[in-house]
Amino acid sequence: MHFPGIVPAVMAPFTATDEIDVEALRANVAHLLDHGVGGLVANGTMGEAGSLSDDERRLVLETIVDAVGGRVPVLAGVSSGATAISVRHARVAAEAGADGVMCLPPLNYDGTVAELVAWFAAVAAVGLPVMAYNNPEASGIDLAPAVIATIAAEDPGVVAVKECSSDARRIAAILEATDLEVLIGGDDWALEGYAAGASGWVSGVANIAPAECVALQEHVQAGRLEEAREVYARLLPLARLDMTPHLVQYFKGALDAVGLRGGPVRAPRLPLDPAGRERLHAAVEALRAPLPA
Repeated sequence: MHFPGIVPAVMAPFTATDEIDVEALRANVAHLLDHGVGGLVANGTMGEAGSLSDDERRLVLETIVDAVGGRVPVLAGVSSGATAISVRHARVAAEAGADGVMCLPPLNYDGTVAELVAWFAAVAAVGLPVMAYNNPEASGIDLAPAVIATIAAEDPGVVAVKECSSDARRIAAILEATDLEVLIGGDDWALEGYAAGASGWVSGVANIAPAECVALQEHVQAGRLEEAREVYARLLPLARLDMTPHLVQYFKGALDAVGLRGGPVRAPRLPLDPAGRERLHAAVEALRAPLPA
């Protein structure tokens, strides 16, 4: 399986009564497809998966799969702190029609390499291709390139890795040690990640600016680095809000600001304070700035 191009980590919009806003979700997905994304991730960190019930996770995933209609791959986040829970999420993903799953290592358990291999093997045994997700901030565990290489050698169902350590050097190391596809996992080093050889980008900022993210990748792949840097400069103020504790608040606010459907966040998250709103406003204004003639 291939995960090429821009793969937004889709946000889960809520209604004023704290239910999944299915209409808003479908509208946002349609916007992303219209602007050329290469895939979608449901029920990831950006989608507030940790605050969703099992029924809500299924509803979000089924809504996205139905809205996509087979046009691009859909991955389901299945991360958790227990093997049985992640396997259950993966089975639901298969039943809902997902094309693959994305999974962190077991949350906040600094296991041995053998335990990590067994973890990903259990998830892969469900039968869907697995994208291993390295995000030390989210999981408490850093999957170093050597560990990823061992997992890839032992677990053929693991076919890709979302690298979110913020170290672009990791991409070259993983590509050298494995045959995995490597996707950028952090928004504020996407240009560097593409230059290092990443095949795609699992992105938060692409929810708000999919066309610009697609253009960035196309410019890099065509060797148009000056044009790529110009697009990147517009994206960066918003992209830098990705690796912050309030990334969901920032990006839902950005969706609302550009006329899409963000809406409220779910507790324990609180709305942005005045300083956060000011930072978000500046980032959205930078995105709107025209490119040089």
